[in-house]
Amino acid sequence: MLSQFYYVVRSQASGEYLVAHPSTDAADGFLLLFSADYDALSYINTHGSGSTGCAVEMIAATTVPATLKRWQLKGLGIVQDPLVPSIQFLRLEEGIG
Repeated sequence: MLSQFYYVVRSQASGEYLVAHPSTDAADGFLLLFSADYDALSYINTHGSGSTGCAVEMIAATTVPATLKRWQLKGLGIVQDPLVPSIQFLRLEEGIG
């Protein structure tokens, strides 16, 4: 996992990452991770309305825990199929990472 990279979608206007909220709790955000840049672009093109202000960025797996902490996110949403979408949610417990 140390050499693994993921792709994320980030707003060029606000700098915020694309997150999912699988529950009704708005504070329960999960950072969406894509395995390839073209998967992230497919997700934006399929599900984003007016998403011209977004950019796809590469992020190292080693920086993911710090990113979650900085943006106060609860876990990861690993996108397995960007068109459906099929997302595996992983909640990170406090004190890990």
